[in-house]
Amino acid sequence: LVLELSQVVIPTYGTVPDQQNLHTPEWADFDNKPDSLFFSDGQRRIDFVLVYEDESKKMTHKRSDRKKQKRKRQVYESNLINNGLQLEATRSVLDEKLIFVKVHAPWEVLCTYAEVMHIKLPLQPDDLKTRDSAFSWFSSLFRVDENIIKPEQEFFTAPFEQEHLSNFYIQDKDTFFNPATRSRIVHFILSRVEYATKNNVKKFGINKLLDSGIYKAAFPLHDSSFSHPSSDPDCPSERYLLYKEWAHPKNIFKLQPLDFIRKYYGEKIGIYFAWLGFYTNMLFVAAVVGVGCFLYGCLTKDDCTWSQEVCDPSIGGNIIMCPQCDKVCTYWNLTITCESSKKLCIFDSFGTLVFAVFMGIWVTLFLEFWKRRQAELEYEWDTVEYLEQEEQIRPEYEAQCTHIVMNEITQQEEHVPYTACGKCIRMTFCTSAVFFWIVLIIASVVGVIVYRLSVFLVFSATLPQHVNGTQAIRKYLTPQTATSITASIISFLVIMILNIIYEKVAIMITDFELPRTQTEYENSLTTKMFLFQFVNYYSSCFYIAFFKGKFVGYPGKPVYWLGKYRNEECDPGGCLLELTTQLAIIVGGKAIWNNIQEVLLPWVKNLIGRYCAAARSEKIVPRWEHDYHLQPIGKLGLFYEYLEMVIQFGFVTLFVASFPLAPLLALINNMLEIRLDAWKMTTQFRRMVPQKAQDIGAWQPIMQGIAILAVVTNAMIIAFTSDMIPRLVYYWSFSVPPYGNHSTYTMKGYINNTLSVFNISDFKNESKPFPPWLGKQTTCRQVYRDFRYPPGHQHQYEHNIYYWHVLAAKLAFIIVMEHVIYFVKFIISYAIPDVSQKTKSKVKREKYLTQKLLHENDLKVVKKTMGKIADKIFKGVDGPFRPKAE
Repeated sequence: LVLELSQVVIPTYGTVPDQQNLHTPEWADFDNKPDSLFFSDGQRRIDFVLVYEDESKKMTHKRSDRKKQKRKRQVYESNLINNGLQLEATRSVLDEKLIFVKVHAPWEVLCTYAEVMHIKLPLQPDDLKTRDSAFSWFSSLFRVDENIIKPEQEFFTAPFEQEHLSNFYIQDKDTFFNPATRSRIVHFILSRVEYATKNNVKKFGINKLLDSGIYKAAFPLHDSSFSHPSSDPDCPSERYLLYKEWAHPKNIFKLQPLDFIRKYYGEKIGIYFAWLGFYTNMLFVAAVVGVGCFLYGCLTKDDCTWSQEVCDPSIGGNIIMCPQCDKVCTYWNLTITCESSKKLCIFDSFGTLVFAVFMGIWVTLFLEFWKRRQAELEYEWDTVEYLEQEEQIRPEYEAQCTHIVMNEITQQEEHVPYTACGKCIRMTFCTSAVFFWIVLIIASVVGVIVYRLSVFLVFSATLPQHVNGTQAIRKYLTPQTATSITASIISFLVIMILNIIYEKVAIMITDFELPRTQTEYENSLTTKMFLFQFVNYYSSCFYIAFFKGKFVGYPGKPVYWLGKYRNEECDPGGCLLELTTQLAIIVGGKAIWNNIQEVLLPWVKNLIGRYCAAARSEKIVPRWEHDYHLQPIGKLGLFYEYLEMVIQFGFVTLFVASFPLAPLLALINNMLEIRLDAWKMTTQFRRMVPQKAQDIGAWQPIMQGIAILAVVTNAMIIAFTSDMIPRLVYYWSFSVPPYGNHSTYTMKGYINNTLSVFNISDFKNESKPFPPWLGKQTTCRQVYRDFRYPPGHQHQYEHNIYYWHVLAAKLAFIIVMEHVIYFVKFIISYAIPDVSQKTKSKVKREKYLTQKLLHENDLKVVKKTMGKIADKIFKGVDGPFRPKAE
């Protein structure tokens, strides 16, 4: 590929011509045809549009700078013409300073670069018979009407070769290369044409010209308005059909027309929406099971014995709990936690365990079936061998290729941008920068924890403090709840601020790293961004789930942070409810923030633009000017769409044991997300340059890593964050002799058994509550769930045998649950092949046809030609060489 590029593309750069030798675009006035997609002659299709501001009318730069910019632009456009492209310039209708340069690629240029780029094109219609699925009748109810959007005809394809032109399926030269392919070829040329030479280093590419402001925009055209069909009868109005049958809210329950999306926007956008739709469909199953587990918890909460004991005035009402902070906190009654314990019964039930196991298996099914679906799309969309054949080197990489090295495989010299030592330095710097920012995030998390510890004292002193708990506010707004909610909001704000900063830093680091291809660039940036986002979004959840309330000591000997702040305990209702609160705030806040950023901002910007142009609205505006006033898609394209969904995927799988309704909320969000993404892409943004993509890139291994980690985190949440294991240990061991007094297995007495006793007189002066206890009681109960020997015992305040039984049961549960789920995951992965038999047959059939049509036909021609030559030779020869008559 590199050799082909050097032979085809590089020589066309040549030297920068003199002013008098420059080729200039044709000039044409707007012909008052607003929906036209052609040059003024009505024959040549517009494949790309470049927009610049007339240098003679610019007032913001020095005259010398304007002349330099004009010179670079003129050289660039001249070199585009030298490369075979045809240009036509037209002045703006609404702003006389703007010039629109329309670009057309003739047939010869398309054929040449289609071969250079190894673009796969149709050989013949697909003749393999396909059997409809048993559920096709059901899915047909949700499909787009085939009379409106006709199904795309399937073809066997092969990389284009001009010498085999007659073997390709060409019915019409004008439609053989569809608009998306034409735009991709033209963008390939635009990205590699030179505009200046400085110090023997060539400067080239439309991206640099856009960054320097020489051009204001470069984009392919939408084929019509989204609100009404094109007035041109030859225009298919695909944008209008996409809006009507895909992006409109009325289609929220319809399946997506993926082939049509791919045809209009390219494979990269097509595979994103295919993945998002597949993920959303799979979430439906998880949501149904999650709702079932939630309803099970709701139905069984009234039978929750330990919650009844907490709310019972004769049991929980007589239990006085020790203060949860030093001095300012006072004693409190266990019945205060009545409402929290009822809520906890819903989420901390046996159904949660079943759901956690189910989600561990669900995520494997999702990833395995997506591999099969992805393999089908790779074949249908001709990206099976894309990475090996079609992907081009990034222009930014080519521009830096100043070092010469020997290729070990070809034993030929090739140019690279850095030496082996330089590459090591770059990688070291980039890795260090990434780790620095991750440490910065961890520091922010520690800051939020310190905030929790310090502000808890304030809330403890200001919120109503009454042992009898008669005030309603005390039931719902405990110091722990107030601290948790405010800390979650602050954590969310910190996350959003760090996101904005790190986005720019990650792009700078990746640019400095200088990846070779666009796929490598995106994968590198994806890895950096996800590492950051993983720590940024999930660190507070990991803290609440696995660290908060675990290392607090006991009232007579609490554990302090930084020697000053007493380590915080869980909310009286348990850390599981706090984790649910944190998830709800971050996931809900993130969804609102993303919708504002992704949908509302472009809509407002376009609305302002239309308002400013209202005075000139009576003028007829061409299609290219309409598109210019839409929003650019951005350099990172779909990156943030994937990132948003994968972060959501992490919340749905990593912490689902604490919130079984998470898949339902994700399902609702995603059904809206598909239509919102489709709406903004179809109505608010310029048309993206169609790009090839073989798969979803680095997001696939990231999700596989999340799936593996999810088994561990959910097992640990059930073991260490919920009270399921202590309850089971009490039920099966400590409710009956020799440890208990009940004759049968029961949960009665569980609360009294799990709250250790502490003698008030054993408080140290620095932690003794103020005012002092005025009642007759001499003891209080320790941390909400703890297992220690009572005062007066020879091992007082040390962990008792119940603690070690529970700890052993927790570790055993984690090991058993992990091994069972991982074993099932392994069986599922092995049983489900990554590529279906139907797809394998199609791939083999296509390879056979390629071999037959493109190679065996050549052999027949050679054989036929050689046969004629041999006959001529034998006719002039008498002797033993003459063939015998048959």
